[in-house]
Amino acid sequence: MKRQWVSNLIAMLFVTLAVTGLMGFFLPFNLLTVSVHSFVGFIFITAISFHIKNNWRSLRGYFKKRSAVVLLLCVAGFIAVVLWQPPPIKAILALSDNLGPDPSRFELDGQRMLYRYDPAPHYRMQLEVMGGLAYDADQPPFVAIWIENRSGYHIKSLYHSEQEGYATQLPYWHHKRSEYLKYKREQEALTDAERASKLDAISSATENDSFDPADYIVPRDAERDAPYRVMIEINQPGDANTDHADQPSLVYSIEVDNRDPRTFQVLEIVGYPKAEQDAGEATTWSLFFVDETITTARELLDSALLRIARDEPRGER
Repeated sequence: MKRQWVSNLIAMLFVTLAVTGLMGFFLPFNLLTVSVHSFVGFIFITAISFHIKNNWRSLRGYFKKRSAVVLLLCVAGFIAVVLWQPPPIKAILALSDNLGPDPSRFELDGQRMLYRYDPAPHYRMQLEVMGGLAYDADQPPFVAIWIENRSGYHIKSLYHSEQEGYATQLPYWHHKRSEYLKYKREQEALTDAERASKLDAISSATENDSFDPADYIVPRDAERDAPYRVMIEINQPGDANTDHADQPSLVYSIEVDNRDPRTFQVLEIVGYPKAEQDAGEATTWSLFFVDETITTARELLDSALLRIARDEPRGER
């Protein structure tokens, strides 16, 4: 390839790499930016190979000089420092708004819903939901996916339909998440002294003493690890039948116990939610048995398969 073409190509590719590199550092993670930066990088490598071929004699002479060795050591040292990440480097990296890809990803393709959630590099979850006979891809039902601890307290909402009316169409999930958010706001409003006094009074882990979902999901302490549940609530508005003017939402669940690890688990229907008032007039929610009066609502889902890939965490190999 002619020198002029190679030189112009390298200049343009260099500018593109510089711009996408700055965008990747100062802007939130964007897959398109990363893709452009990566592919242009491969083209840049090809262009450099042509540049080396066209200027081999001159470059060979440069690399025989002591300055080339000094520069090589400087570059290697710089890379080592960045990988080591001492406090000054961490301070610079902290200026970036690129926190990496979201650990959760949701995909909808016709009657197939695929949800991925990676609470830790060595603990990866994938939930695949297949629509049933009553599932309408053109007017999909409302869906919420979340995680609870063993006592039924909300830990993390993984996904929920955002179209108008989701709060009433997914009442069970919405109530649990609302209670969780209320408790979280109350805890965040406490002063450090108030928070410390509460912690001093706690002799063991409470149900919601942490707002990091990984503390409940990822195995850490064999004596404290407790099962958690993956939940799905699904509802198709206007699905009337002879017994219901609008069939209720249905809830599916599976319990995950890291002390008895399983790679594949199938979520099973556990009931439909109903609100009740206790003696103190507080609203409580219970799940009722799905009887024969529930018809097409039971056919919204064909299957819900949970897959968990567990690896040994780094440092324990």
